[in-house]
Amino acid sequence: MYPEDLKYTKSHEWVRVADNMATVGITDYAQEELGDIVNIDLPAPGGAVRAGEPFGSVDSVKAVSDIVSPVTGEVVEVNEDLAASPELINQEPYGSGWMIIVRMEDPSELAELMTSDQYERFVEAQ
Repeated sequence: MYPEDLKYTKSHEWVRVADNMATVGITDYAQEELGDIVNIDLPAPGGAVRAGEPFGSVDSVKAVSDIVSPVTGEVVEVNEDLAASPELINQEPYGSGWMIIVRMEDPSELAELMTSDQYERFVEAQ
């Protein structure tokens, strides 16, 4: 149900790793729970993020929710398309709805994250 090439957090973010770069977004489960996303607040490139700490927020018709970084590092790219089209997060949370790309400081942090199967069991227990 959840892409197997990703790692997941208990706060419903996903991370896709290629070399030392981590692409981050929120899961399909998270966007379903939030409802229609109408705005997003993301850090600027060059900013620092820390694993387990908020780096931005999403505003939906239901609530404002923090987005928590799964890894520590420097933001090297932000999905600029989300400013004009935040609904991409609802439409393609694992594709064009990605949020930021981080150059990781400590790839060993990935060991703390869940696999697809672990995340699926976590969501079912909610």
